[in-house]
Amino acid sequence: MGSALAGVVFQPQPSTYDGKAWRTMDGQELEHVWVPSDRDPDNPMPGYFLKCPDDDAHFTVLFSHGNAEDLGIIRASCFEMAVILRCNFFLYEYTGYGIRAGSPSEVAVYEDIEAAYKYVRDVLEVPWQRIVAYGRSIGTAPSVHLATRAPLRGMVLQSPMSSIYRIPFHLRFTLPGDRFCNIDKVKDVCCPTLIIHGTRDEIVPCWHSQALYETFRKHQVACEAYIVDGADHNNLESQADVAFFNRLQRYLQHLRTSPVPERLQRQADNPCI
Repeated sequence: MGSALAGVVFQPQPSTYDGKAWRTMDGQELEHVWVPSDRDPDNPMPGYFLKCPDDDAHFTVLFSHGNAEDLGIIRASCFEMAVILRCNFFLYEYTGYGIRAGSPSEVAVYEDIEAAYKYVRDVLEVPWQRIVAYGRSIGTAPSVHLATRAPLRGMVLQSPMSSIYRIPFHLRFTLPGDRFCNIDKVKDVCCPTLIIHGTRDEIVPCWHSQALYETFRKHQVACEAYIVDGADHNNLESQADVAFFNRLQRYLQHLRTSPVPERLQRQADNPCI
C-alpha cells in the first residue's frame, strides 16, 4: 500500500535541466550548488541560490516546488519573483526529481528541506530571522514540517493540502496511512503564515486552505489568507496578476517591521535542527 500510494503522490517527470550553468534573464550565469545529504552522502542535492540584483535584499526565500516540477521548470519564474519582491531565493531539489537520484518519499522530502535549511543557515550564513519558507502545492508539506522543527521568520503556503487523503475525500479526521498531514502539524508551527489559494482550484480544493486557516487560528498561530477569486491550481500567479505580488510584498514588509512573536523566539532558543 505504501509503495502504491507513493506512486500516486509523487509524479517526477523527466528532468528539464542537465546540471550545466544556467543564464538568467539579466545575463547572470549560475552554477548549481550542491547540498550535502546526511541520509545519502553519495547523492548530494542540487540547488540554486538566486540573488536579487538589489544588494539590499532582506529576506531569503526557501522555496519548495510543486509536484511534476523540478528546478529547470521553476528557476526562471523564481528569479522573476526574486527581482519583483527584492528577495533572494534558494531552490532545492527533492530526492528522485530532476537530476537527483533516488526514490521520492515523505521522509526523504522532509530530510531534503532540513538539509536545504541548514545549507542556507550555515553555509550561506543567513540568520533565521531572514529566512521565509515558501511551499507550493505538495511543497507546502516540507515547508510546514520545517516550521515545526526550526525557526523561520515567516511561511507562505500556496495551494496547500490539509493531507493527501483529504484531497479526494472531504474527511474531518486523519485516517491511518495518510500522508503529508499539514493540518495535524499546524499546532506546532510558530511563525506568521500567509495562505494563498484559488477558488477554482481543480486539484486541491480551496476548502483545504479554509480548514488550515481555521486550525491556525484555533491554535493562536498568526495567519492570514489571500483567496484569489476564479484562480485555479497551476496558473494562480498569472490569474491574480499584479495583486499577487502586491500581497506578498505587504506580507514581507509586515514581517520586516513587526516584532518576533514570543512563541517563535522560544522555538529559536530551542531549535530541533
